[in-house]
Amino acid sequence: MKKIILVALLFITVSFDTQKQPAFDVGEWFKFRIHYGLVTAGYATVEVKEAVRNNKKVFHAVGKGYTTGMTKFFFKVDDTYESYFDKVTGKPFQFVRKIDEGGYTKNQEGFFNQDKNTILVKDYKKKTEKTFTTSENVQDILSTFYYLRNHPNVDKLKVGESIAIDMFFDDESTKFKLKFIGREDVKSKFGTVSCMIFRPLVQSGRVFKEEESVTVWITDDENKLPIRIKASLAVGSLKADLESFKGLNNPFMVKSKK
Repeated sequence: MKKIILVALLFITVSFDTQKQPAFDVGEWFKFRIHYGLVTAGYATVEVKEAVRNNKKVFHAVGKGYTTGMTKFFFKVDDTYESYFDKVTGKPFQFVRKIDEGGYTKNQEGFFNQDKNTILVKDYKKKTEKTFTTSENVQDILSTFYYLRNHPNVDKLKVGESIAIDMFFDDESTKFKLKFIGREDVKSKFGTVSCMIFRPLVQSGRVFKEEESVTVWITDDENKLPIRIKASLAVGSLKADLESFKGLNNPFMVKSKK
């Protein structure tokens, strides 16, 4: 349950190609419904705001995931992820991670020094501060997927190819890969939408294991908006479907209405 909420946050989730309209801008907001069949288990939302860091305006992404109805009585999830990142380079300045997943809690804030390739992580639960060495151009967990939505090669991938970047998560850097699976028309509440299909892969033992079957469908237009996320389980599957959106930076392309 907590994994698909995390994926939804990540994909719900800055262009360096000047010939291309950026995939998102301040004011974008969308919401996912997470469900087992017809039963709603929870929701995830992400919004792009604006803030000031280092005396300049930056993107401020806020992602929230939470269980609802009877699900929260069996396994309560109440997660908040935030990222402040540069509008031009996409490099993060700061992240916030406040989670409560079935009683497992974290309350952290990280401050990147991109010049020195370090990050200062303040853990408010443990009352500790620690500085970690990072690779160049490292991303946090939320900025990763905004970066990928605007990656200049995302439209050029062939089936089986991947985009790889370094992501800082849980006090260490890990290699994150987004593998392109193919294209498919998806029937959604908004109509039939042409989508690109991706599978997120990370090093074993991290957020997802490579053998885990998590699949993401994003619009095959300039928005690169996530439409559906599916996690195959031992019994059945858990899905997240786009429920609503506003403030898109580009036209939302629908092949046919419902």
